[in-house]
Amino acid sequence: MTSRPRIAMVLGDPAGIGPELIARLLADPATSEQAEILLIADRDEWRRGMQVAGVELVLAETDTLGFAPGAPRLYHWELDGKPAYPRGASSAEGGRYSLGTLSLALQLAQSGQADSILFGPLNKSSLHAAGMDHSDELHWFAEQLGYHGNFCEFNVLDGLWTSRVTSHVALKDVPAMITPARVGAAIDLIDQALRRAGMASPRIAVCGLNPHNGDNGAFGREEIDVIAPSVTAARERGVNAEGPFPADTIFLKVQGGPSQRQFDAIVTMYHDQGQIGIKLMGFSRGVTVQGGLPVPITTPAHGTAFDITQQGRADPGATQQAFQIACRMGAQRRAAANA
Repeated sequence: MTSRPRIAMVLGDPAGIGPELIARLLADPATSEQAEILLIADRDEWRRGMQVAGVELVLAETDTLGFAPGAPRLYHWELDGKPAYPRGASSAEGGRYSLGTLSLALQLAQSGQADSILFGPLNKSSLHAAGMDHSDELHWFAEQLGYHGNFCEFNVLDGLWTSRVTSHVALKDVPAMITPARVGAAIDLIDQALRRAGMASPRIAVCGLNPHNGDNGAFGREEIDVIAPSVTAARERGVNAEGPFPADTIFLKVQGGPSQRQFDAIVTMYHDQGQIGIKLMGFSRGVTVQGGLPVPITTPAHGTAFDITQQGRADPGATQQAFQIACRMGAQRRAAANA
């Protein structure tokens, strides 16, 4: 039995830079040395991605939705009617294509054939136009997998992980959602994910919600009544967590490489509290991990970049990092299944 993880890969929205990025990734010989790869894509979109990227790679096509040792293979899938996808713009066609290829990748994961999934950037407007009625793809993934446990979007940059207690919700709704159960679940999820990624004892920092950490209750009591007790409870469960810390200074404690940081992960209370910090630190290298789901799913964090699509200048750094994480987490998943 091969020791390499099996990764199902899709291009993402054809209107964006996903096809170009996946082409650059697969054209690197080191990629196929690390994993068995099945690319699920319309062959014409794959060829277009290679053309834009300026690379050439011949993938053997397979009629079977499955894996085989050796070089990456292509499973051709196209939308009925084979529409002409708008480039650099959201569309229902792009959304349907994205959901269709992802559905096949999820089937491979559910059947135990795929150890992890890597997808090119998606566009939420396209997904919603295609009929996805969830706020984001993470909730759609959970529904497709029939998963009803806790899950959260993680963002990863050069080994630093961030998660959040609330995500795609209005800021006015955030305070009511900061509960002991939700804070505790967010801490546990990122601890478990880092362990699955190969880290034995992750160091986790937890942010406060209010300015100056609430300033001893002057600007709110969430830190005193909810967040601090949740951190204490996590430590009692064996999680190496500390906090709460003021959100405007916590990222100063994670500058530099892994050996220089005080923490390996940060749990934030709402979306932009963590996203702004980590994207400023390295926008072109950030990775999104769909955390807590039964299968590891990764993607570059930067989005479809409609403004530069078809120009051949998209930076593949985040896609390469997403692939590395998919390999590590996929290998851990396979090892656990075979134990």
